[in-house]
Amino acid sequence: MPPHSPSAAGVPDEGDERSVPPVRQALSDSVYERIKAMVMDHEIAPGARVGIESLARALKVSPTPVREALARLESDGLVVKRALSGYRATELLTRQGLEELFEMRLLLEPRAAALAAANAIEAQLDGLERIVEEMQVQPSPNGRYASYRDFAALDQRFHEAIGQAAHRPLLADAVERLHAHLHIFRLSNVVGAGGPTVAEHERIVRAVLRRNPERAAEAMTEHLTRSMERQRHEGHEGDEPAPASSIR
Repeated sequence: MPPHSPSAAGVPDEGDERSVPPVRQALSDSVYERIKAMVMDHEIAPGARVGIESLARALKVSPTPVREALARLESDGLVVKRALSGYRATELLTRQGLEELFEMRLLLEPRAAALAAANAIEAQLDGLERIVEEMQVQPSPNGRYASYRDFAALDQRFHEAIGQAAHRPLLADAVERLHAHLHIFRLSNVVGAGGPTVAEHERIVRAVLRRNPERAAEAMTEHLTRSMERQRHEGHEGDEPAPASSIR
């Protein structure tokens, strides 16, 4: 594919007069986060229809930022757009879906960690350390999405940063496209999991900093295995769907 300029791809250059005004961007981001919270907290039930007009009325905004938010949520894997029926919230992972998600992660992420130990540049190593330091001061997942949003975002950033540090673009893209953290936190934010998660991340970072690919892969495998066990212990694998209320 030939290279193209940002403006040719529909992304305005810096200083372009057609760029999105800051106020409009702030509104778009706010609506996105509010609808995302509704999906994560099951205020919009799994599988339920998501009506643009009704959401716009509920949030006291025009339909435009709602459409923009739903497009972003579709790329996150939290809603799906179907012909003739519009948007619906995606279903929760079933027990089998959870197993398959972790099976895929166990194929991809230990390899990414090993490659990160071999290939990460200093700026990426510094970035991994900063993410872990930020996670250390975040409250552990507990209750509604608003209470653990920043922790979940940092958790996702950590794993994506490992993928980027591997310097294998296809591998990094595969890790990112799983959207694993959104689906897992939506299924169940395991109360008290913050401490173990951060400790496991620290062990991964230590191995990467020491340029020990084998230990980095082992630490990532251990982290993912324990994370899966925490989800199993919580016992919320989506086998019994929530009542299908809708925002119409």
